Amino acid sequence: MLYQRSSALFDEAQRYIPGGVNSPVRAFRSVGGVPVFMKSAKGAYLTDADDRQYVDYINSWGPAIVGHTHPVVLEAIQKQAESGFSFGAPTELETEIAKLITSVVPNIDKIRMVSSGTEACMSAIRLARGYTGKDKFIKFEGCYHGHSDSFLIKAGSGAATFGDPNSPGVTKGTAQDTLLARYNDIGQVKELFSQNEGQIAAVIVEPVAGNMGCVLPENDFLQKLRQVCDEHKALLIFDEVMTGFRLSMGGAQEALGVNADIVTFGKVIGGGMPVGAFAARNEIMDNLSPLGSVYQAGTLSGNPLAMRAGLTTLQLIKEDKDFFNRINKTTETLGQEITKILTEKGIAHHINRFGSMMSVFFNTNKVSDFDEAAQADHTTFNKFFHHLLAEGIYLPPSGYETWFISDAIKDAEVDKTLEAIRKF
Repeated sequence: MLYQRSSALFDEAQRYIPGGVNSPVRAFRSVGGVPVFMKSAKGAYLTDADDRQYVDYINSWGPAIVGHTHPVVLEAIQKQAESGFSFGAPTELETEIAKLITSVVPNIDKIRMVSSGTEACMSAIRLARGYTGKDKFIKFEGCYHGHSDSFLIKAGSGAATFGDPNSPGVTKGTAQDTLLARYNDIGQVKELFSQNEGQIAAVIVEPVAGNMGCVLPENDFLQKLRQVCDEHKALLIFDEVMTGFRLSMGGAQEALGVNADIVTFGKVIGGGMPVGAFAARNEIMDNLSPLGSVYQAGTLSGNPLAMRAGLTTLQLIKEDKDFFNRINKTTETLGQEITKILTEKGIAHHINRFGSMMSVFFNTNKVSDFDEAAQADHTTFNKFFHHLLAEGIYLPPSGYETWFISDAIKDAEVDKTLEAIRKF
């Protein structure tokens, strides 16, 4: 049995942890089977509890962009740990990483560190409401911004309407302030602004979506969002938890040439440690406590171990002038070669890719929103996933998730992946 130890560990975990996991997608419910328990990671590889190795295309869902346990990052964390794990007081290190980020990301002056992407997005919405004095905001179906109540909303009965709670524990009152539109559909956004004139504080969007698979903005969607927000004096929030420091050093704003009013970060910003952040211009950020009346706090915000891991990772990326060209080229080659193999096999598919984010949809139609992602053949994806897992290739365990390519993935890992796909 390939996953004997993992199976035993999963049985035990289910006795003490709901579903046996601390984040639902890890349970493999989407693809079936027993989740693989990992015990170590290095470079491009994960090692599971049964001592099997995998080329990793999750990379901790994005943070391990320079590869797992990069020696420079590891040494920096070890040295920092000797000075203390957490102080609950300001450190110079927090200012160092803030200076670096504000120097490379467009349109931000100040940044507030938190402990997760969920916390960053939740705080960004509160700040937008406090700054504008309005209550409602627009999000897009298929975009995920964490598990805060305001974001756990599904579509209502109409195409552009009030949402309904899609999790017990989320009140209908909360849902009424969340307006839902289709990704890449600017017409629905305009309709929502028209229906809720003077009530919308912000629009929050993944500039390149990663939670319905990798889905790209089309037809100047982001530029048009910018225009609509300006017209209605609403803030545009880019959720760059995935795209920040991955699509470019300045994130999606730089890569796509569109400025947001508030930007949220996570994943790469912590180098594998639990970190999130939100940032904006002075006029917006100065509304945040202790300068302003919008309250936000966190005991472990700016944790020195997390700050050191994040700062070192960002410095490695910034100092390597060929970094983004390299990982983008790896992703491009991987996508092109997968297309050749699947086409030769007569397997219907469509690959969406931007930078070092990529998804394989088993559907010949383009995928530009959640409905089109849902129309893909997820049964074939599940078979594809388990075939590659058995071959030592670790993909996200859902057809609605993005692959994340790291700089540790080189020709040997790409070749191993393609050889495994040829056997599918």
